[in-house]
Amino acid sequence: MSCVPLKRSYKELPVWIVEDHHDVVGHIYRAIASRHLPLTNIKMIHLDSHPDLLIPVNMSADTVFDKEKLFSELSIENWIMPMVYAGHVSCVAWLHPYWAQQIREGEHRMAVGRDSSTTTIRVTSTDNYFLSDGLYLSEKQMENSKPLRLNVVKVNPVPSGHWSLTGRKPEEDTRGWFTKRPRPECSKAWGATCSEPLPGRVDLQQPAVGSNLSSLADDVDDSEGSTSYVVKRISALLSETEPYVLDIDLDFFTCKNPFKELYTQEEYDILKKLYNFRGPSPDAAEEELDECVDRRVHQLEDLEAAFADLLEDDGEETVARWAGNPGMAPLAQLVSSLKLRNQCPDYEMVHQAGLTCDSVELPHHISTDEEIDRLILAMELFLKALPIPTLITMSRSSLDEYCPVEQVDSVQSRVLAVLESLYGALDVHKDYENSSVETQDCQPKAS
Repeated sequence: MSCVPLKRSYKELPVWIVEDHHDVVGHIYRAIASRHLPLTNIKMIHLDSHPDLLIPVNMSADTVFDKEKLFSELSIENWIMPMVYAGHVSCVAWLHPYWAQQIREGEHRMAVGRDSSTTTIRVTSTDNYFLSDGLYLSEKQMENSKPLRLNVVKVNPVPSGHWSLTGRKPEEDTRGWFTKRPRPECSKAWGATCSEPLPGRVDLQQPAVGSNLSSLADDVDDSEGSTSYVVKRISALLSETEPYVLDIDLDFFTCKNPFKELYTQEEYDILKKLYNFRGPSPDAAEEELDECVDRRVHQLEDLEAAFADLLEDDGEETVARWAGNPGMAPLAQLVSSLKLRNQCPDYEMVHQAGLTCDSVELPHHISTDEEIDRLILAMELFLKALPIPTLITMSRSSLDEYCPVEQVDSVQSRVLAVLESLYGALDVHKDYENSSVETQDCQPKAS
């Protein structure tokens, strides 16, 4: 009995490495066009210190059907949701390090659709991450809505006692955690035929015969962020043969908030007051949610208008006029502080920094080399237990300094080494080398 052929497979697993994260979308679309990925219901495992699940606020929903126009509208914080609305992506697992807390842990079910009154893309989730950007809309006010299953999964570094990067393979310390389960008979991986043996999938199941049961009981940790926890959460989303995208931002391993170096702590505290988000009450009714969104949208519009005005004229009269608006009194102190250090502050950049100061600050955690290694080992251990991805995308995020410039090359080489140890020869494309000249003047953006 012959096998039903799967999607097309690559001879070697492709890894596309970009600088700005939204540039991976073009590579995902090419894999769809070449039938390596399906047109709909794509699943994505997304390792990042930032969710990247915002939406271009004023972009027409129909832009997603004009590829070139869409690419010009995307940014690092909003590249996934347009693919959801276009019908390509239906499931995202956001794997985040412990220092990134922007969205509540757990599973979130939501719809992503077209606002019938503004023609923009909106989402039904009531998590503060979406509310604070004014992106919530009830489904009854939507057209052409698409379902999204979002799993937020914390990943902790492997505990110090379980790792060593000199003279070790990780399996030596963790072999007892895993037993092998063979893939289905008709699985294919990069041209393998049905009769060829395939590598087993490792799973956190029963200990292997002869393993030390007491030591295994001590080693296996089901707590939030542990390898066992991550594998169980992701295994529920993926089948053996389903194509999926493994997406890795190198700031998952070490992360900066670049705005912290641009402004003093006093200025940052003022921005938090100006941009503070007042959320709805728990279990708020639809009317309260709508009021919350309207209030937030007007707040952000006023702040954007104020800083645009200050770009033209930041004299005392202009500052006093804006500072007289409700909630904007701290603006005068902020402008005064900024001008002490720079007579011509970049108020557009100040607004971008403010947008990151709503309910949760941007994550900032510059990891030591040891912690980077322990996070890379955690990634290696849970990837061992998952099917092989169809495509790997990777973002450096270094020119805007979300991943520290002095660490990014080392992190990248270590991550690629682990991926090669897991999947064999890789077809690595360093796309960022082609665009580095164009992006020398890159400035941090809200993420």
